[in-house]
Amino acid sequence: MINLDLYRVFYTVAKCGSLTKASEELYISQPAVSQAIKNLETQLGGKLFNRVSRGMELTETGGRQIFEIVERAIKLFDSAESKFKESKNIATGVLRISAGDTFVTHFLMRYIKKYHELYPNVVITFKDGTSKDTLERIKSHKADIGLVNLPIHDDDVLLTGQTGIIEDIFVASDKFSELFDSIIDLRDLPDYPIIMLDNTTSTNKEIMGFLAKHGITITPEFEAASVELIIEMAKNGMGIACVPRRYVLEELAKKELFEIKVSPQLPTRATGVVLNKDESSHSFALKEFVKILDVDQYNQDKK
Repeated sequence: MINLDLYRVFYTVAKCGSLTKASEELYISQPAVSQAIKNLETQLGGKLFNRVSRGMELTETGGRQIFEIVERAIKLFDSAESKFKESKNIATGVLRISAGDTFVTHFLMRYIKKYHELYPNVVITFKDGTSKDTLERIKSHKADIGLVNLPIHDDDVLLTGQTGIIEDIFVASDKFSELFDSIIDLRDLPDYPIIMLDNTTSTNKEIMGFLAKHGITITPEFEAASVELIIEMAKNGMGIACVPRRYVLEELAKKELFEIKVSPQLPTRATGVVLNKDESSHSFALKEFVKILDVDQYNQDKK
């Protein structure tokens, strides 16, 4: 009888198309993955993969013939294991979260902390990325749960609900105090140094799209990869930052930053939690995390 772990390695390599990616997903070294494939090929008596420029490709006469059978078997084993653990209220394994780092820091962290206290045996990994990146990871089973900007128009993922409303505002240090006591016409903002998230983010694209509809073109003085960096730059008087209000509540309370009111106001945005549409792939660990992610309570907290 061939060790079932070898079939799991085979399945993961076939799914990832790469020894390196498979080793990352399995949490074992690349040489160990390569050796497992060689052992399986030896025991079966045939070649399962061809090495190609893109990575690893299933052979027509070996790999492809058994892949679907192995896939069904592994899903059945995973389902059985999941049901058993669920009956014992045990969550183990890996929970892969995909979200922008600001989402993790300012929204998910408190839930992650609570979850880790309840289920310390679950390994939690994070993948930073845009909403587009997150949707692709969810669909390709490279992430278990994701946080994205709404709306999304993708029938291949499961949207569990709205997690909250994001209100983007402009803030600055007292270096720009002449702007604090009145409502500034949004068309006048390009006259000042503006700090925004870089133009690869969905946040930047949505804001720029809104400005374009009003005939306003802004060329940011600075573009940064994270909201944290934008906030620090604004606190140091480097310009007027465009940030979600909920990320600068502390700075506003301490008067380290001040809101610059504009007209028209930027539109509010919503965020949501997405999962793979195949609910049979949802582990007990994932289901428990979704339970802890209390959307209604979060919305109450932000009112």
